[in-house]
Amino acid sequence: MKKLVLTGAAGRLGSYLREPMSRMCDELVSTDLAQDIGKLYDGERYVKADLASLDAMIDLLQGADMVVHFGAYGDEAPFETILGPNIIGAYNIWEAAWRNGVRRVVYASSIHAVGMHPKTDFIGTDVRHRPDTFYGLAKCFAEDLASLYWDKRQVESVCMRILSCAQVGNPRAIGTWLSYDDLIKLVQRAIDTPVTGFAVVYGVSDNDRVPVDNAKASFLGYRPRDNAEQFAEKIFAEAGPLDHQDPGNMCHGGPFAAVPLGDSGLAVLKVVDDTKKT
Repeated sequence: MKKLVLTGAAGRLGSYLREPMSRMCDELVSTDLAQDIGKLYDGERYVKADLASLDAMIDLLQGADMVVHFGAYGDEAPFETILGPNIIGAYNIWEAAWRNGVRRVVYASSIHAVGMHPKTDFIGTDVRHRPDTFYGLAKCFAEDLASLYWDKRQVESVCMRILSCAQVGNPRAIGTWLSYDDLIKLVQRAIDTPVTGFAVVYGVSDNDRVPVDNAKASFLGYRPRDNAEQFAEKIFAEAGPLDHQDPGNMCHGGPFAAVPLGDSGLAVLKVVDDTKKT
């Protein structure tokens, strides 16, 4: 491809996508709110831009073949905090894509769009929205926006409902882990699949205890390889018996299903910051 755009390039997940994406195109435009993102890869340039500015997104997406949209406020927060980057920002990405003739938006959605479903339900990609937070609600909005822009304006979208893309550190992650290698594979398949229309796929590795069903997204050719079962014995021993009445243990959204609206879910998860350094 001639040009790909990556939003959220300064974030933890974005840091692992920059190098492989730079090898898929002549020009990779990485963007975020940070002043810089360190050393750039061959063919990559960095543009500081605000998702909440439609004009900035229109300029950014000029001439792009596709945009991989990972930019967002990445945790539960009061609605006013979520509104700008996650909701208005999503509209600006799809609107800018349409105005510029961009073929496809590859979107970092989340399990939190369906996080209040019981974890004992093996849910598919067509399960109804059931957000667990304002953060999850914004993911529902963006997925519906993607569907609308496909139906009315023929902008393709692949909405990747990412489960737990971080180091395995709790019992839930034994089923929900998405390794960085599998994340890269998922994004590559979302980009290089010839035709997608509007599609939803779960971002999860090949875990023995995976709680979601990707059968209806098999056309993407995403075949994960990593398995969190290697961590199970140690993690379960350290955690001890879990409270079966705690929504954080019983719902797909984990701690996000248990925290009060507006309160951080990541604070409970204690995610390790292993951002890739260039």
